[in-house]
Amino acid sequence: MIMKLFYDTVHEINIRDYTQEQVKAWAAETMDYEFWHKRLQNKSPYIAENNGEIVGFGELDPDGHIDCFYCHSQYQRKGIGSKLLKHIENIAKSREIKRLYAEVSITAKSFFQHHGFTIVKEQQVERRGVLFTNYLMEKYL
Repeated sequence: MIMKLFYDTVHEINIRDYTQEQVKAWAAETMDYEFWHKRLQNKSPYIAENNGEIVGFGELDPDGHIDCFYCHSQYQRKGIGSKLLKHIENIAKSREIKRLYAEVSITAKSFFQHHGFTIVKEQQVERRGVLFTNYLMEKYL
């Protein structure tokens, strides 16, 4: 399930770069199923699977915004994210989207840089009253 993948990735991977308070605000223990159900219907994420298990997902908005982009904690550094991002780039090109951009965590910054994204700016964002550092990054296609 996508919600569980999101929650587990934040709590098992992003905890390396963020505090316990931050990851709890980012991915709350009591997740809003109705919110996620509506979100997934609206966003229609691209899914990476391995033997029927969801191991990654990413969302591409019509303006080139990559919203959520997560890989399962057990499938990090196995090429899943790279394949998923390449797929999103190909979809963007087919839709004649010239620029991809995302708000990228400290944890994911080097992954996106490796794939040709550059930092536009470091920023502080707030979720559930807690501040986070992330990076606005972009890539021209």
